[in-house]
Amino acid sequence: MKNILVTGSLAYDYIMNFKERFADHILPDKIHILNVSFGVDNLSKQLGGTAGNIAYNLALLGEQPTIAATAGKDFTEYAEWLQKNKITTDCIKILPEEYTASAHIITDIDDNQITSFHAGAMLGHNISLKEIIEKIKPELAILAPDCKEGMIKHAQEFREAGVPYIFDPGQGMPLFNKEELIGMITGSKVAIFNDYELQLFRDRTGLSQEKVEDFTEYLIVTLGGKGSIIYHNGKEYQIPTARPKNTSDPTGAGDAYRAGIIKGLLCKLPIEKIGKVAALASVYTVELYGTQTHKYTLAEFRKRYKDNFAQDLKL
Repeated sequence: MKNILVTGSLAYDYIMNFKERFADHILPDKIHILNVSFGVDNLSKQLGGTAGNIAYNLALLGEQPTIAATAGKDFTEYAEWLQKNKITTDCIKILPEEYTASAHIITDIDDNQITSFHAGAMLGHNISLKEIIEKIKPELAILAPDCKEGMIKHAQEFREAGVPYIFDPGQGMPLFNKEELIGMITGSKVAIFNDYELQLFRDRTGLSQEKVEDFTEYLIVTLGGKGSIIYHNGKEYQIPTARPKNTSDPTGAGDAYRAGIIKGLLCKLPIEKIGKVAALASVYTVELYGTQTHKYTLAEFRKRYKDNFAQDLKL
């Protein structure tokens, strides 16, 4: 096992399903006076947040990650769950005056999502990581969506300490200006976006995709049901999707994908296999409600990898 430092959010997710299409209830010509209500089903409270989800999937893949994040006075049950799953919680700071961050996520029948997010204790995560980096000496870190000040600071600290890191701005993209975005991606080992986020990044920075590739070693673009693309050293690698048994809930698939990328990089797999490991990891979470409700052994993962891609896999 390698030392992996996972930053990002810790949150409680309240997940709901809307058995219709959002588009059928939103009038484009009346968007300026939007006032809609959705009757939802299957309300469930789940453990989530980018850091928690990524770390959980890394644990399933045989790693023992360290989470560096902030949580609130209601975090006890979450901490116990992480410890049970061999995820180090020593570097999680508890803010006793705050509640742990929470997200309310509604998904329609086309897998479109509407999310509201209360940051709570997450806003306190602008603490320095220098002591943590010196203590655990991570081989790889991920800069997942978190509070703005924390992400900017942590990217700088990773660079100064020579820690390879994954830049993953995700839904936090609108928080940053051009200079901040370029500053965080500069020197990263990997930058991950979905296709919408990449376009937003380019719009904010004024960079062409070719220029974006110059700032990072691996540029990864996820395309939902169409798979993903990895750009490296001027080459483009098309990564297929894995086959899900069902599509109960897409929430958390992106975080599982990122865990797969980390595992593949640490195992020094060929680029195509790195992408396929990520694709398969992401499938497990869409088959169940919640982002940390799925389980598998490495033997089961390897078998399903071979079933999907007709290749053997050594992890």
